[in-house]
Amino acid sequence: MAGLYYEEFEVGMTFEHQPGRTCTETDNLLFTTMSMNPQPLHLDAEFARDSQFGQILVNSMWTFATLIGLSVGDTTLGTTIGNLGFDEARFPNPVFIGDTLFAATEVIGMRESSSKRDRGIVTFTHTGTNQRGEVVATAVRNGMMLKRPVS
Repeated sequence: MAGLYYEEFEVGMTFEHQPGRTCTETDNLLFTTMSMNPQPLHLDAEFARDSQFGQILVNSMWTFATLIGLSVGDTTLGTTIGNLGFDEARFPNPVFIGDTLFAATEVIGMRESSSKRDRGIVTFTHTGTNQRGEVVATAVRNGMMLKRPVS
């Protein structure tokens, strides 16, 4: 498994995830319509052209989901029990069609489960940047992680 077990994490550990992901018009259109979001900034080029952005704005939930998804291979693939929650999600700069999202993760906290010996909780900070190095998304995530199986 590519993911790490609870014991393999350390506070301060950082990951620069590869590859990045370029947002296409189809990505934004499908994500926006599948999530039932009728916001014309995400769907209507004429409406968006007259906005402060001058173009279609990528749905921030696509940005959020992709930011977390980019981190999975290095951190939690096959070793997580589930997400316990997300805090402090921020989108300080917009993402546009054709932008490439890159992700980095830092482990900022850890604690063993008080009720189950086979798991612990790891707190991650995720940061998404675009191809110009501008921060476009940040979030804090608490993941319930499996401990290494006892053999």
